[in-house]
Amino acid sequence: MVRGPPSERSPADRLEFGVVNLDKPPGPSAHQVVAWLRDMAGVDRAAHAGTLDPKVTGCLPVLLGDATRMAQVFDDAVKEYVAVLELHGEPPANLNEIVTEFEGPIYQKPPRKSAVVRKLRVREIHALDVLEVEDRQALLRVRCESGTYIRKLCHDIGLALGTGAHMGHLRRTATGTFDDASLVTMHDLADALAWWTEDGDSRLLRELVQPAERALEGVPRVTIAPSAAESVADGAPVYAPGVIECEYDPDDQLVACYTPDDAAVCLGRLVGDSDADSGVVVELERVLV
Repeated sequence: MVRGPPSERSPADRLEFGVVNLDKPPGPSAHQVVAWLRDMAGVDRAAHAGTLDPKVTGCLPVLLGDATRMAQVFDDAVKEYVAVLELHGEPPANLNEIVTEFEGPIYQKPPRKSAVVRKLRVREIHALDVLEVEDRQALLRVRCESGTYIRKLCHDIGLALGTGAHMGHLRRTATGTFDDASLVTMHDLADALAWWTEDGDSRLLRELVQPAERALEGVPRVTIAPSAAESVADGAPVYAPGVIECEYDPDDQLVACYTPDDAAVCLGRLVGDSDADSGVVVELERVLV
């Protein structure tokens, strides 16, 4: 079944196909927090957009229900962090200059406790700024490629400074198009769910649980006819006659297909010309209806 417009969905519909920009607390793992949220919301599935270590706080978008099918859109999402660099000696006068040298591609090997293969790889540091320095502490803002190890980055910066250093507190301030301007705490979500189930007041819940389409912002868009959306729901690819409009960069392959009323239908790979009279335009990867 193809969903209706995102703005018209009920709270129950949002819980079954929604996203929460969660402010992860310190202590539990990202997996544990997501499990708690899943149980609180009463849904079968929930998935987070990039793990955070137990001590790390901040931006952890969580997909609910059928929205878990679109988790791949976060695989390459740019991350932003604020970290405390704990120096092992007095900060040198050229601290800012040395830190800036870490912008661009850098080599990293995952730590021994990592779940990924420990081999040297390249990660892009898009921006690295020193926000404040006090005594032997420096506050850093890091905007980087997904999969960058901030703890290892802090260690390497310490070596370059000649003082040695390690990472203190770490907070993620952005994941893709989600940032810390609209974070939701577990307590706020628990209150919103209680007010909805006990008093029928869904205003706060509608504010905290966004339609899942919010997670697709930034993914190239293809608008398809309602009849084509029904075919996609049955597993058919998107054919040229069903395409109404394409908004994509020729270099982009992953696209999100929508109905004219902005309901997400599927994720797929662009394989054909939308202006053609026939043929497959989008091969399906994840059906969202």
